[in-house]
Amino acid sequence: MLHLILSNGRFKGETMSRDPALPISVVWSPDYEVDIGPHVFPTRKYRRVKERLLAEGVLTEASFLAPAPASEEDLARVHSDTYLEKIRRGSFSAAEERILELPFSAELRTASVLCAGGTTMTARIALEDGASVHLGGGFHHAFTGHGEGFCLLNDVAVAARTLHAGGGVKRTLIVDLDVHHGNGTAEIFRDDPTVFTFSMHEERNYPVVKPPGDLDLGLDRGTGDAAYLGLLERHLQKVLDAHEFDLLLYLAGADPYEGDQLGGLGLSKEGLRRRDAEVLGQARMRGVPVAVVLAGGYAFDEEDTVEIHRNTVIEAIRARSARHHERNA
Repeated sequence: MLHLILSNGRFKGETMSRDPALPISVVWSPDYEVDIGPHVFPTRKYRRVKERLLAEGVLTEASFLAPAPASEEDLARVHSDTYLEKIRRGSFSAAEERILELPFSAELRTASVLCAGGTTMTARIALEDGASVHLGGGFHHAFTGHGEGFCLLNDVAVAARTLHAGGGVKRTLIVDLDVHHGNGTAEIFRDDPTVFTFSMHEERNYPVVKPPGDLDLGLDRGTGDAAYLGLLERHLQKVLDAHEFDLLLYLAGADPYEGDQLGGLGLSKEGLRRRDAEVLGQARMRGVPVAVVLAGGYAFDEEDTVEIHRNTVIEAIRARSARHHERNA
């Protein structure tokens, strides 16, 4: 079983309640912080973002909700039985771990299953509140039958398929603004008309093979704020005007930052904040709920990654507040 059960027999997060009067609901688990040894991926960043938001008084503990793990049924909506069995058993070869680029462990499995449930939970909250944030998620390199690029399970794909199966969501837009192309997500939804995938990424960066999504904008190395934001505004507006969506899943990667170790784009922190405001604002104007996941972030100075993610949460709070004021005006 992939379920994670507490000693009292309940799933984590099962009894959590939330107050709609709070600035925003944020999904997070301390189990996301996995010891993967010396590595470029700072799994502690999720906790550090939470701690900064609390220290600054932006949010209180009441805003943070613990996720329940994704069910086997929901994981199977995206991933093959063979792959899920491999994850259950932990039977990864050395070659498969090299492709995954992470050491497999029971803790990694726990974090990944929780994270898939967390993104689904975040999306459900967004459908009610207009916007919600997951301090985690965005593992877009996981395919149906294998993981790669730090991504064991594709939480965004699991969330989209689960909500579609529930009948409340008919069409989803995935806006992927990580510096890397979401190859797993694009492949999973290649022939699925109910999900539109839009990616802006550095073209000559990982992955080498980029399965086509519905709209892919491959950017030159060094692309800065003005060019990036101009492309984003123009193309996102066209997509939102041409289709009706019930939900937007937003991968707000911090790695387009000019100081990122794994990226070559040239966005400033202010440019990334404006990027977030653009996505959230365009969705709000059209009444499309937004679930935000953090995706990548590997700055040379880890504090820069934390600050960029913190800014994303603040922009989500602003968008949710504006939406509620408009509803009550």
